[in-house]
Amino acid sequence: MKLSVEISKYPLHNDYIPFIKDFIERLNQHSGLKVITNNMSTQVFGDYDDVMQVLQREMKRSYIEYGKIVFVCKFISGDLSAND
Repeated sequence: MKLSVEISKYPLHNDYIPFIKDFIERLNQHSGLKVITNNMSTQVFGDYDDVMQVLQREMKRSYIEYGKIVFVCKFISGDLSAND
């Protein structure tokens, strides 16, 4: 089953840009995922289990490394990247 996720990360820090960039770079290291970034969010596409495992691991890592962060996510079944 395919999954599409739109995710926004809001680190509760004054210098938040490096925290966001680090998260996106880590997502891009997973070859099984398609990652598209724009000014408002990052979109992740791939197999449901792969996407969920990567997000779980990378979100936890963000909390451990950077502390308080808000993630806002939308999960949509199917691969909406085909509409690009």
